Amino acid sequence: MEAVELFEQKIKPMEVARRLRVSRTSAYLWHQPWRDGGARALASRGPSGSRCRLSPRRLVPPGRSPWNLHGLVHNHGQTMEMVTVKLGSLFGLSRCIRLPVMCGSA
Repeated sequence: MEAVELFEQKIKPMEVARRLRVSRTSAYLWHQPWRDGGARALASRGPSGSRCRLSPRRLVPPGRSPWNLHGLVHNHGQTMEMVTVKLGSLFGLSRCIRLPVMCGSA
C-alpha cells in the first residue's frame, strides 16, 4: 500500500503516479477513495474482471499437457494453422487467433 503511505505524507497524486510508475489517472482514482475512506477504501476486493467461461471439462487438469488433452501433438506434423483451427473449434472462437511461434516448430 505504497500509495496510501504517500497520500498520508500529503504527496499529490501526480507525484504518487511518478514515484510508483503508474498513470496519473490511476493515482487520482486511488486518491479519492483514500481521501473519503482511508486505507480500508483501497484494500483489495479480490480478483477483478469477468469469470472464466470455460467449463471444468475444458480446463487442463494439473500435470496434463493441454496439447495432448485436446488431441494436439506439439511439433509432430501439425502446422500452426491446424493448431489455430483446432483451438478455435474447442473454445468457440470465430475470429482469427494468432499463436506465438513455438520452440522447435518448423
